[in-house]
Amino acid sequence: MRAARFHRYGGPEVLTVEEAPEPHAGPGSIRIRVRAASVNPIDWLLRAGALAEFLPLDLPAVPGRDAAGVVDEVGPQVEGVAPGDLVFGLGGHADTTAEFAVLTAWAPVPPTWSVEEAAAAGLGAVTALRALGPFGDLRGRTLLVDGASGAVGTVAVAAAVQAGATVVGTAREANHEALRAAGVLPTTYGPGLPERVRALAPQGVDAALHAAASDALPDLVEIVGGDPSRVVTVIDRNGAARLGTHLVDAANDSSVLDAAAALGRDGHYRPRVGHVVPLDEIVKAHELAEAGNGKVVVTLP
Repeated sequence: MRAARFHRYGGPEVLTVEEAPEPHAGPGSIRIRVRAASVNPIDWLLRAGALAEFLPLDLPAVPGRDAAGVVDEVGPQVEGVAPGDLVFGLGGHADTTAEFAVLTAWAPVPPTWSVEEAAAAGLGAVTALRALGPFGDLRGRTLLVDGASGAVGTVAVAAAVQAGATVVGTAREANHEALRAAGVLPTTYGPGLPERVRALAPQGVDAALHAAASDALPDLVEIVGGDPSRVVTVIDRNGAARLGTHLVDAANDSSVLDAAAALGRDGHYRPRVGHVVPLDEIVKAHELAEAGNGKVVVTLP
Protein backbone atom coordinates (compact mmCIF):
# COMPACT_ATOMS: atom_id res chain seq x y z
CA MET A 1 0.00 0.00 0.00
CA ARG A 2 1.04 3.64 -0.41
CA ALA A 3 1.72 5.39 2.85
CA ALA A 4 3.39 8.43 4.30
CA ARG A 5 6.41 7.31 6.32
CA PHE A 6 9.49 8.65 8.05
CA HIS A 7 12.65 6.63 8.64
CA ARG A 8 14.22 9.03 11.13
CA TYR A 9 13.03 11.77 13.45
CA GLY A 10 13.20 15.31 12.14
CA GLY A 11 11.36 18.11 10.38
CA PRO A 12 8.61 17.69 7.78
CA GLU A 13 11.27 16.98 5.16
CA VAL A 14 11.86 13.49 6.61
CA LEU A 15 8.42 12.45 5.36
CA THR A 16 8.07 10.52 2.12
CA VAL A 17 5.33 8.62 0.29
CA GLU A 18 6.31 5.01 -0.39
CA GLU A 19 5.16 1.42 -0.38
CA ALA A 20 4.58 -0.08 3.06
CA PRO A 21 3.19 -3.39 4.40
CA GLU A 22 -0.59 -3.56 4.72
CA PRO A 23 -2.02 -3.85 8.25
CA HIS A 24 -4.91 -6.21 8.99
CA ALA A 25 -7.77 -6.16 11.47
CA GLY A 26 -7.31 -8.23 14.60
CA PRO A 27 -9.62 -8.93 17.55
CA GLY A 28 -11.68 -5.89 18.49
CA SER A 29 -10.57 -3.84 15.49
CA ILE A 30 -11.53 -2.99 11.92
CA ARG A 31 -9.55 -2.04 8.85
CA ILE A 32 -10.58 0.84 6.62
CA ARG A 33 -9.58 1.91 3.16
CA VAL A 34 -8.58 5.42 4.18
CA ARG A 35 -10.14 8.32 2.34
CA ALA A 36 -8.73 11.05 4.58
CA ALA A 37 -6.57 11.43 7.68
CA SER A 38 -5.89 14.53 9.72
CA VAL A 39 -2.68 16.02 11.10
CA ASN A 40 -2.77 16.58 14.87
CA PRO A 41 -0.10 18.17 17.06
CA ILE A 42 0.90 14.73 18.39
CA ASP A 43 1.67 13.68 14.80
CA TRP A 44 4.34 16.29 14.19
CA LEU A 45 5.65 16.04 17.76
CA LEU A 46 6.16 12.29 17.28
CA ARG A 47 7.72 12.83 13.86
CA ALA A 48 10.12 15.41 15.28
CA GLY A 49 11.20 13.06 18.08
CA ALA A 50 9.94 15.43 20.76
CA LEU A 51 8.08 12.58 22.48
CA ALA A 52 10.60 9.82 21.82
CA GLU A 53 11.44 9.46 25.51
CA PHE A 54 7.80 8.70 26.37
CA LEU A 55 6.40 7.30 23.10
CA PRO A 56 9.25 5.78 21.10
CA LEU A 57 8.25 4.63 17.62
CA ASP A 58 9.42 1.65 15.62
CA LEU A 59 10.90 3.28 12.54
CA PRO A 60 10.00 3.59 9.75
CA ALA A 61 6.67 4.89 11.05
CA VAL A 62 3.45 6.04 9.42
CA PRO A 63 2.19 9.32 10.93
CA GLY A 64 -1.43 9.81 11.89
CA ARG A 65 -3.73 9.17 14.83
CA ASP A 66 -7.18 9.41 13.25
CA ALA A 67 -8.82 8.83 9.87
CA ALA A 68 -12.05 8.31 7.98
CA GLY A 69 -12.77 5.70 5.34
CA VAL A 70 -14.70 2.65 4.22
CA VAL A 71 -14.55 -0.56 6.27
CA ASP A 72 -13.02 -3.48 4.35
CA GLU A 73 -12.05 -5.90 7.15
CA VAL A 74 -13.82 -6.66 10.41
CA GLY A 75 -11.84 -8.44 13.10
CA PRO A 76 -13.08 -11.10 15.52
CA GLN A 77 -15.28 -9.97 18.43
CA VAL A 78 -16.52 -6.95 16.51
CA GLU A 79 -20.25 -6.31 16.06
CA GLY A 80 -22.36 -3.52 14.63
CA VAL A 81 -20.14 -2.66 11.67
CA ALA A 82 -19.74 -4.26 8.24
CA PRO A 83 -17.59 -3.93 5.12
CA GLY A 84 -18.76 -0.95 3.09
CA ASP A 85 -19.65 1.21 6.11
CA LEU A 86 -18.22 4.74 6.12
CA VAL A 87 -16.67 5.40 9.54
CA PHE A 88 -14.26 7.72 11.31
CA GLY A 89 -12.07 6.79 14.22
CA LEU A 90 -8.74 6.25 15.88
CA GLY A 91 -5.81 3.95 15.26
CA GLY A 92 -2.58 3.71 17.22
CA HIS A 93 -0.19 6.53 18.05
CA ALA A 94 1.17 6.64 14.50
CA ASP A 95 -0.38 4.60 11.67
CA THR A 96 -3.32 6.16 9.80
CA THR A 97 -1.90 8.25 6.92
CA ALA A 98 -1.90 5.35 4.48
CA GLU A 99 -4.18 3.55 2.03
CA PHE A 100 -5.25 1.16 4.80
CA ALA A 101 -5.44 1.71 8.55
CA VAL A 102 -6.60 -0.38 11.50
CA LEU A 103 -8.96 1.38 13.91
CA THR A 104 -9.71 0.28 17.48
CA ALA A 105 -12.38 2.95 18.05
CA TRP A 106 -14.86 4.17 15.44
CA ALA A 107 -18.33 5.51 14.72
CA PRO A 108 -20.45 5.99 11.60
CA VAL A 109 -19.82 9.24 9.72
CA PRO A 110 -22.89 11.50 10.14
CA PRO A 111 -24.57 12.45 6.86
CA THR A 112 -24.06 16.10 7.78
CA TRP A 113 -20.24 15.79 7.51
CA SER A 114 -17.93 15.48 4.53
CA VAL A 115 -15.31 12.74 4.69
CA GLU A 116 -12.67 15.43 5.26
CA GLU A 117 -14.61 16.78 8.23
CA ALA A 118 -14.99 13.26 9.59
CA ALA A 119 -11.24 12.72 9.34
CA ALA A 120 -10.72 15.86 11.41
CA ALA A 121 -13.06 14.79 14.20
CA GLY A 122 -11.70 11.71 15.96
CA LEU A 123 -8.89 12.84 18.23
CA GLY A 124 -10.42 16.22 19.05
CA ALA A 125 -13.76 14.61 19.87
CA VAL A 126 -12.48 11.98 22.31
CA THR A 127 -10.21 14.53 23.97
CA ALA A 128 -12.96 17.12 24.40
CA LEU A 129 -15.76 14.87 25.56
CA ARG A 130 -13.53 13.03 28.03
CA ALA A 131 -12.28 16.39 29.30
CA LEU A 132 -15.82 17.48 30.17
CA GLY A 133 -16.32 14.36 32.30
CA PRO A 134 -14.84 15.71 35.57
CA PHE A 135 -17.31 18.61 35.51
CA GLY A 136 -20.40 16.40 35.75
CA ASP A 137 -23.78 17.89 34.82
CA LEU A 138 -23.23 21.28 33.17
CA ARG A 139 -26.89 22.30 33.03
CA GLY A 140 -27.29 25.83 34.40
CA ARG A 141 -23.56 26.23 34.99
CA THR A 142 -20.98 28.49 33.34
CA LEU A 143 -18.00 26.95 31.53
CA LEU A 144 -14.94 28.74 30.19
CA VAL A 145 -13.26 27.07 27.21
CA ASP A 146 -9.77 28.36 26.50
CA GLY A 147 -9.27 27.62 22.80
CA ALA A 148 -12.96 27.47 21.91
CA SER A 149 -12.47 27.49 18.14
CA GLY A 150 -9.85 24.73 17.99
CA ALA A 151 -10.36 21.04 17.25
CA VAL A 152 -10.95 20.20 20.93
CA GLY A 153 -12.73 23.41 21.84
CA THR A 154 -15.25 23.15 19.00
CA VAL A 155 -16.52 19.80 20.30
CA ALA A 156 -16.47 20.91 23.92
CA VAL A 157 -18.49 24.02 23.10
CA ALA A 158 -21.10 22.03 21.17
CA ALA A 159 -21.51 19.47 23.95
CA ALA A 160 -21.63 22.06 26.72
CA VAL A 161 -24.16 24.29 24.97
CA GLN A 162 -26.39 21.28 24.30
CA ALA A 163 -26.07 20.28 27.96
CA GLY A 164 -27.51 23.65 28.97
CA ALA A 165 -24.35 25.48 30.02
CA THR A 166 -23.46 29.11 29.52
CA VAL A 167 -20.16 29.01 27.64
CA VAL A 168 -17.45 31.68 27.52
CA GLY A 169 -14.74 30.95 24.97
CA THR A 170 -11.35 32.38 24.06
CA ALA A 171 -10.32 32.66 20.42
CA ARG A 172 -8.77 35.03 17.92
CA GLU A 173 -11.10 37.89 17.05
CA ALA A 174 -11.49 36.48 13.52
CA ASN A 175 -13.32 33.50 15.06
CA HIS A 176 -15.61 35.44 17.41
CA GLU A 177 -18.58 35.67 15.05
CA ALA A 178 -18.56 31.88 14.54
CA LEU A 179 -18.45 31.40 18.31
CA ARG A 180 -21.42 33.73 18.81
CA ALA A 181 -23.33 31.73 16.21
CA ALA A 182 -22.56 28.60 18.26
CA GLY A 183 -23.99 30.19 21.40
CA VAL A 184 -20.67 31.21 22.98
CA LEU A 185 -19.68 34.48 24.66
CA PRO A 186 -16.31 35.14 22.99
CA THR A 187 -13.23 36.89 24.29
CA THR A 188 -9.56 37.06 23.34
CA TYR A 189 -6.48 35.30 24.66
CA GLY A 190 -3.70 36.89 26.68
CA PRO A 191 -3.12 39.17 29.65
CA GLY A 192 -6.20 40.47 31.40
CA LEU A 193 -8.25 37.30 30.80
CA PRO A 194 -9.74 37.14 34.34
CA GLU A 195 -11.04 40.71 34.00
CA ARG A 196 -12.51 40.10 30.54
CA VAL A 197 -14.22 36.91 31.70
CA ARG A 198 -15.68 38.63 34.77
CA ALA A 199 -17.22 41.26 32.48
CA LEU A 200 -18.84 38.55 30.34
CA ALA A 201 -19.88 36.31 33.24
CA PRO A 202 -20.42 38.47 36.33
CA GLN A 203 -22.21 35.55 37.96
CA GLY A 204 -18.89 33.69 38.05
CA VAL A 205 -17.44 30.68 36.24
CA ASP A 206 -18.05 27.17 37.55
CA ALA A 207 -15.52 25.24 35.46
CA ALA A 208 -12.77 25.84 32.92
CA LEU A 209 -11.27 23.75 30.14
CA HIS A 210 -7.73 24.53 28.97
CA ALA A 211 -7.67 23.45 25.31
CA ALA A 212 -5.36 26.07 23.81
CA ALA A 213 -1.59 26.07 23.48
CA SER A 214 -1.43 28.93 25.99
CA ASP A 215 0.07 29.59 29.39
CA ALA A 216 -3.35 30.51 30.79
CA LEU A 217 -3.73 27.63 33.24
CA PRO A 218 -2.98 29.75 36.37
CA ASP A 219 -5.50 32.34 35.14
CA LEU A 220 -8.13 29.63 34.71
CA VAL A 221 -7.64 28.50 38.30
CA GLU A 222 -8.06 32.10 39.42
CA ILE A 223 -11.18 32.52 37.29
CA VAL A 224 -12.95 29.55 38.94
CA GLY A 225 -12.26 30.95 42.39
CA GLY A 226 -8.91 29.33 43.06
CA ASP A 227 -10.19 25.73 43.06
CA PRO A 228 -7.97 23.63 40.73
CA SER A 229 -10.41 20.70 40.90
CA ARG A 230 -12.75 22.78 38.71
CA VAL A 231 -10.18 23.07 35.91
CA VAL A 232 -9.22 20.48 33.28
CA THR A 233 -6.24 20.80 30.95
CA VAL A 234 -5.59 18.68 27.87
CA ILE A 235 -2.42 20.67 27.11
CA ASP A 236 -0.26 21.47 30.13
CA ARG A 237 0.95 18.31 31.85
CA ASN A 238 3.54 20.14 33.98
CA GLY A 239 1.08 22.87 34.93
CA ALA A 240 -1.49 20.30 36.01
CA ALA A 241 1.05 18.64 38.31
CA ARG A 242 2.13 21.99 39.73
CA LEU A 243 -1.31 23.49 40.24
CA GLY A 244 -3.36 20.36 40.98
CA THR A 245 -5.80 20.62 38.06
CA HIS A 246 -7.20 17.62 36.23
CA LEU A 247 -5.20 16.37 33.25
CA VAL A 248 -7.13 14.44 30.59
CA ASP A 249 -5.61 12.55 27.67
CA ALA A 250 -7.33 11.08 24.63
CA ALA A 251 -8.34 7.42 24.72
CA ASN A 252 -9.71 5.15 22.00
CA ASP A 253 -13.38 4.87 22.97
CA SER A 254 -16.09 4.13 20.40
CA SER A 255 -18.86 5.27 22.75
CA VAL A 256 -17.34 8.75 22.91
CA LEU A 257 -17.02 8.87 19.12
CA ASP A 258 -20.70 7.83 18.90
CA ALA A 259 -21.57 10.80 21.12
CA ALA A 260 -19.63 13.15 18.85
CA ALA A 261 -21.35 11.67 15.80
CA ALA A 262 -24.74 12.24 17.45
CA LEU A 263 -23.87 15.92 17.94
CA GLY A 264 -23.01 16.00 14.24
CA ARG A 265 -26.23 14.27 13.13
CA ASP A 266 -28.27 16.75 15.16
CA GLY A 267 -26.48 19.69 13.55
CA HIS A 268 -24.76 20.87 16.73
CA TYR A 269 -21.16 20.01 15.81
CA ARG A 270 -19.29 20.31 12.53
CA PRO A 271 -15.52 19.70 12.55
CA ARG A 272 -13.49 22.62 11.24
CA VAL A 273 -11.03 22.01 8.40
CA GLY A 274 -8.44 24.63 7.51
CA HIS A 275 -6.60 22.94 4.63
CA VAL A 276 -7.08 19.82 2.50
CA VAL A 277 -3.86 18.40 1.01
CA PRO A 278 -3.31 15.24 -1.10
CA LEU A 279 -1.10 12.44 0.23
CA ASP A 280 1.66 13.26 -2.24
CA GLU A 281 2.02 16.64 -0.49
CA ILE A 282 2.46 15.18 3.00
CA VAL A 283 5.47 17.42 3.66
CA LYS A 284 3.34 20.50 2.97
CA ALA A 285 0.58 19.10 5.20
CA HIS A 286 2.92 18.84 8.18
CA GLU A 287 4.44 22.25 7.46
CA LEU A 288 1.00 23.84 7.49
CA ALA A 289 -0.08 22.05 10.66
CA GLU A 290 3.12 22.77 12.53
CA ALA A 291 2.87 26.48 11.63
CA GLY A 292 -0.59 26.68 13.22
CA ASN A 293 -2.69 26.99 10.05
CA GLY A 294 -5.75 25.25 11.44
CA LYS A 295 -6.76 21.63 11.01
CA VAL A 296 -5.00 20.02 8.04
CA VAL A 297 -6.56 16.97 6.37
CA VAL A 298 -4.66 14.65 4.03
CA THR A 299 -6.76 12.97 1.33
CA LEU A 300 -6.11 9.65 -0.40
CA PRO A 301 -7.50 8.54 -3.78
